[in-house]
Amino acid sequence: MATRIKLFGLGKTDRLKGRKAIDALFSSGRRMPVFPYLVFYQFRKPATGTNPLQCGFGAGTRHFKKAVDRNRIKRLTREAWRILKPELAGVLQPSRKEMELFIIYTGKTLPDTALVQEKVSGIIKKLIKLVHENSAEDN
Repeated sequence: MATRIKLFGLGKTDRLKGRKAIDALFSSGRRMPVFPYLVFYQFRKPATGTNPLQCGFGAGTRHFKKAVDRNRIKRLTREAWRILKPELAGVLQPSRKEMELFIIYTGKTLPDTALVQEKVSGIIKKLIKLVHENSAEDN
């Protein structure tokens, strides 16, 4: 039976997991602020069997003491990412690039859905621009 790839899915292989991978991203990756988010990203060499676009999500305990609030922020961000990521994946695929990123919410107030959608869209637009710039440097 052939495996089906979900266009708008956010499965296990789409998530950036593992302490080593996340620590490597934070130490050697680049950062990009898009208030109220901070995005850590890095391009990686294509490897067989890995997803070309992996993402992790976080919210700090400094401003959100309750796990319920942190989980809501991460859930809203994951949902916006799930819907908007095919745009970035479509740019990465022809350029034969792979990317890891981690999105951290740094705001002080609980966001609403519209704000999260708008900001994640802005993040994706900036990342697409970075992919094009990186492709131009390689050529």
